[in-house]
Amino acid sequence: MGDWIVSLSGTPQGAQLATMLALMSAVAHAAFGALQKGRHDPWLTRGAIDGWLAVISAPIALFFVPWPNAFTAGMLAGAFVIHFCYKLTMALAYERAAYTVVYPVVRGTGPIVTVLAASIIFKEHFSLTQWAGVACLSGGILLLALRNLSEEVIDRAALKSGLAWAVLGGVTVAIYTTWDAYGIRSSLNPFTFLAWFFFLTALDFPILAAVRYRRMTAKPDLAPLMWRGFAGALIAWVSFGGVMLATRLDKVGEAAVLRETSTVFAALIGWFILGEKVGPRRLFLMALVALGAVIVEMGG
Repeated sequence: MGDWIVSLSGTPQGAQLATMLALMSAVAHAAFGALQKGRHDPWLTRGAIDGWLAVISAPIALFFVPWPNAFTAGMLAGAFVIHFCYKLTMALAYERAAYTVVYPVVRGTGPIVTVLAASIIFKEHFSLTQWAGVACLSGGILLLALRNLSEEVIDRAALKSGLAWAVLGGVTVAIYTTWDAYGIRSSLNPFTFLAWFFFLTALDFPILAAVRYRRMTAKPDLAPLMWRGFAGALIAWVSFGGVMLATRLDKVGEAAVLRETSTVFAALIGWFILGEKVGPRRLFLMALVALGAVIVEMGG
């Protein structure tokens, strides 16, 4: 399978598969975000997800894929640090502001920085048409955040803090997307990088979550949290694995932009599954995000 992925890299067939993987990743990431919404403490939720990720990924990394060489091991070590910072900023943002505000800010900031980084590191340059698509997509996402922000009634200081962490989270999204793309492209077998990535980067938050749980005076029931964590781990493999394979097959910037259509799918999940109101303005902004993704894909 790894050799097949490598053989498709840079080909028209690889570009088509990359598009499908990026969109699949977007749907999965929207579901992943919905799992983290409300009900459970964000630190405990992430700890449960990462705990299951480590359990699921360990046998694959240890027994079913080639072990990483020294360079790939170094890239994995860097990924561990970067993804810890990402998860930390997301937990702090979710702790202070609503999911419907935080999520669009993070996803709207990431594509702009990622495309800029890809142009420098991978020499992948967007056309003016594609930049217009990025502006359309990121603008739609950030306007969606502003729309959600206008309905918030929480403490303004906490809201500002949450937004600051969300912006920082968007920057870390761009950093990890670029770093992971370099790592999976440099690995002889892309599935070696994926398996070890999921195993190693999942070792931190279960420890933090366990410490937090012990310090809680009113401890939540662990059974539903564990089931949610198991579902989140499976979805994470599809979401993060899909977009990383997409960056191995085709342009990093295009995969990152397509992946951010997750905000559209997140809104649809909220509308049809969670029973949230969407309204004409949100529908327009969702259409703007989708249009931006189409422009980027067609303008390449």
